[in-house]
Amino acid sequence: MNILYLHGLNGSLSDEKRTILEEYGTVYSPAIDYESDVNSIENLRRQFVDGKIDVVMGSSMGGFAGYYLSIAFKKPALLFNPALDTRSVFQNIPDYSSSDRPFKRLVLGAMDEVVDPKDTLKFIGERIAENTDYHISLRQDLAHRIPLDIFEYEVRSFFNHL
Repeated sequence: MNILYLHGLNGSLSDEKRTILEEYGTVYSPAIDYESDVNSIENLRRQFVDGKIDVVMGSSMGGFAGYYLSIAFKKPALLFNPALDTRSVFQNIPDYSSSDRPFKRLVLGAMDEVVDPKDTLKFIGERIAENTDYHISLRQDLAHRIPLDIFEYEVRSFFNHL
């Protein structure tokens, strides 16, 4: 299994989280400069179009990019606090039109002060008619950063669903 993990703004995948993901497959986690690359989503699609990606994961800005790459690759996604409605940096959003949109698990922190979960739920609500199977985990014990134990639990739940 090939896992594409997309970090958040000015972030990276920690060694501890990489170790958890490696239990499920090969992990690809490219360095992304969202601030200087306004076409990061399309550039990532081009980079991994032949990479046989099986699942897409991301956090915050990476969750935003992962949402659209999941549609482009027609692969399931696990998105932590995805910045779907608003972002602090501009990004071009490609049109990856598809009538068949894969399963997405969104993990939202009720205490998130960076990406407001109400905005994310509004974004999803406006797209409810799209052919997507959304599973939303609204966690009262979660802010913006994803602690290792919650990350491990949500990754395991995601793969168990697949």
